[in-house]
Amino acid sequence: MAAAAAPIESVQCFGRKKTAVAVTYCKRGRGLIKINGCPIELVEPEILRFKAYEPILLLGRQRFAGVDMRIRVKGGGHTSQIYAIRQSIAKALVAFTRSTWTSRARRRSRTSSSGTTGHCSSPIPDAASPRSGRGARARFQKSYR
Repeated sequence: MAAAAAPIESVQCFGRKKTAVAVTYCKRGRGLIKINGCPIELVEPEILRFKAYEPILLLGRQRFAGVDMRIRVKGGGHTSQIYAIRQSIAKALVAFTRSTWTSRARRRSRTSSSGTTGHCSSPIPDAASPRSGRGARARFQKSYR
């Protein structure tokens, strides 16, 4: 009848933080991870570099050895972009491995990252609030006409 489902060749996932959006294109490769064309080792600001590394450090570099990731990020500030990158890397690896890894390897990766915070893979929903300006006490200018 029908042949067994072939593993997915590539996966595209996104991560968001405030107005920053990162889109990760993940496919088989040799362990390249590039953000806007630059290697992840050159991410600026340097202080936030380890935040982008977090999913990689949690699961181990060997899990990323057979996967290439190309990440496009835009919008927001530096910190928001790093958090969006971090989230999209985690989501892309989960989506890619869901189709290619064995169930035992998937279970092992889930247990190795279970002790961490849930912030890496799920966006924090914004609560609905009345319209006001950007900032704690800022208000948009009022117009009577």
